[in-house]
Amino acid sequence: MNLLAFIPSPSENGIRIGPLFLHAYGLAYVVGVSAAIFIAIRRWEAEGGSRELVYEVAMWGFPAGLIGGRVYFDITSFNLMPKHWWGPFAIWDGGLGIWGGILFGALGGIWVLRRRGADIPRFMDVGAPAILVAQAIGRIGNYFNQELFGKPTTLPWGLEISPAHRPVGYLQYKTFNPTFLYELIFDLALAALLIWLGRRGKIRHPGLFALYVAGYSGFRIFEESLRIDPSTRYFGLRLNFYVASILCLAGLVWFWRIQRGGGWSGGSRPSGEPMAVDKAAPPGPPRKVKPARQPSPRA
Repeated sequence: MNLLAFIPSPSENGIRIGPLFLHAYGLAYVVGVSAAIFIAIRRWEAEGGSRELVYEVAMWGFPAGLIGGRVYFDITSFNLMPKHWWGPFAIWDGGLGIWGGILFGALGGIWVLRRRGADIPRFMDVGAPAILVAQAIGRIGNYFNQELFGKPTTLPWGLEISPAHRPVGYLQYKTFNPTFLYELIFDLALAALLIWLGRRGKIRHPGLFALYVAGYSGFRIFEESLRIDPSTRYFGLRLNFYVASILCLAGLVWFWRIQRGGGWSGGSRPSGEPMAVDKAAPPGPPRKVKPARQPSPRA
């Protein structure tokens, strides 16, 4: 069947600049993290915080996310690891697992926030849209790698995949669902929605982060039903389908409890209310101590 329209795949998985070859996957991560930091700074400073805290959180959270993403991949896709001693550490060969990256990255950031005495729930809500933008940009790297696509399709936006990247059993098909593109669009839409909800000032912290977990995981349920790349399966369904289902439900319950005041909100005020800046308060004037009354001498 001749297709009248489709999305072509790039001939190389990177960009050549003279003698240098920049891998698109790594470049997308760098651009994504930079964009997330920029957005988080703008949002955190609007809340009365300092950009230095955002830099410190990123300095610890990003490498922690890389480690967590690779650990998750190694555990859930151990059969896809390179057969070398350095295989478990080769993030450039096999990729990263988003769930592990989010978990370890969040833990690394929370560790910094606790040390600085910052408002953790509020910072989580500030960072949720920024994380989504970083994830959206990171998916561009999947396009260059010709990976994370879905079932065959003849839709006009079908993604052309070269024979070398087609899974076993799908060699006769030419175009596939660009699930990476679906996720990219959804991530940006969800980021915009979270920003809009935050400006309404009716959601208790970290309600936006809970919606991020629930919303992104809900979309992954749909995405995992389309993807055909190799994956660990249980009862015919991909492992990430179960993970996404559990996290979607957990995020919704978490959001419900936060808004009722029964979940972890750290006593944080709803969005839009003023916040004390994340800096140590200067010492106040010395407190006057009233001298103790001297007992009268006994007669």
